[in-house]
Amino acid sequence: MINSFFWVDVTFWLYLTSCAFYVLHGFFYKNETLGILGTVTAILGVAINTLALGYRAYEAGHAPFSNLYESMLLFTWATVIGYLMMEFKYKLRIIGTFVMSIVFFSILTIVWLLPYRYQNIDPLNPALQSLWLEIHVMTTFIGYAAFAISFGISIMYLIKNSVEKGGNREGNLKGFFARFPDLNILDELNYKSIAWGFPFLTIGIITGAVWANYAWGTYWSWDPKETWSAIVWLIYAGYLHARVTHGWRGVKTAIFAIIGFLSIIFLYWGVSFILPGLHAYA
Repeated sequence: MINSFFWVDVTFWLYLTSCAFYVLHGFFYKNETLGILGTVTAILGVAINTLALGYRAYEAGHAPFSNLYESMLLFTWATVIGYLMMEFKYKLRIIGTFVMSIVFFSILTIVWLLPYRYQNIDPLNPALQSLWLEIHVMTTFIGYAAFAISFGISIMYLIKNSVEKGGNREGNLKGFFARFPDLNILDELNYKSIAWGFPFLTIGIITGAVWANYAWGTYWSWDPKETWSAIVWLIYAGYLHARVTHGWRGVKTAIFAIIGFLSIIFLYWGVSFILPGLHAYA
């Protein structure tokens, strides 16, 4: 019988294949066909990812945002859509080498690492039975997806900057690193990704507060996940403030973006398992 788990498995293999094509295209061969195959399998992957989310919603009887398993599936979906939009607009397929690697490791956690209890469909917690929750999770994870893309771009920036400063322009830069976009382009794409994701994160936090008031009678309780959400928001607000008002560019903003995404990983994984609170189910 075909169910959501079947479609998640298909999504896993498509994202793995897409990642492999992008890596081969980026690191080893200049054959454009490999890059095209990476894009095509990414499109197929996100189509099946959509189907997996739809099947999960049908099986559960509610939006598939209620636990780690479901929300990680949402994260991969949003990240690939965001990346493909960037690829089609800017024609910089090399970025897929890094972004689709992030997507692959994310889908790997869904298929292999999450305990079965997160994959199982349980009755929905009464606190989760709210439209505000659905808006909160959707907007927050669109923000996370944009930050994941900026994370991949920031790594690319630091690598190319290091190689150029190391005097390897005539060596390594003739190969793989020469195919990286110009540092100024990477810096601008990093900024645009964060500028796109930050409003969604902000809306996610606001709608989360409204939902918290509906579920627990208070807008903010300094629950560990709420506290770390505020920390993540402050990091990205600091990034935008430093760039717009103080002219920060380059290495400093790339490091800022990496710290921000690592904070998101801790918010979502570390807090969930190390500092459980009212959000223990998430």
